[in-house]
Amino acid sequence: MLEKLKELLSQTDRSILFVGIGNVLRKDDGAGVYISRRIRKSGNVDTLTVEASIENYIGKINSINPAILVLIDSMDTGSPPGSAILLPVEQLTDITFNTHNISLKNISQLFSSEVYVLGIQPVSIDFGENISYLVRIISDEIINLINKRR
Repeated sequence: MLEKLKELLSQTDRSILFVGIGNVLRKDDGAGVYISRRIRKSGNVDTLTVEASIENYIGKINSINPAILVLIDSMDTGSPPGSAILLPVEQLTDITFNTHNISLKNISQLFSSEVYVLGIQPVSIDFGENISYLVRIISDEIINLINKRR
């Protein structure tokens, strides 16, 4: 997964917007928010935290108009807890989203950007405010990779 993210980040001539999605009151569902709040904006990289209501940010995202849009969210991919996957949004057919009113695949049709989903496999999405140790490890790896890309 990190290799695909590195490849995406190497495209320095294209703007990338990372969007953090999730509910910070449901443990690992807050992983996208945890990551987006720690990304440093610079060069071709920007970040936006939308929490559980990406539908309220459609206009804002379209006004930023990035070449590449990466939606960061906790999702059940069937992978080991604490793992991550980066996929073009078109490949999301068999992935379950836990806390959204609208699927990311459907909402991605409202953007003109090339859309990817960076999915973090949760350990738990029970009520609670802290992400698990395994999810924190992969989240910190992702943050470090994005922030040291220069």
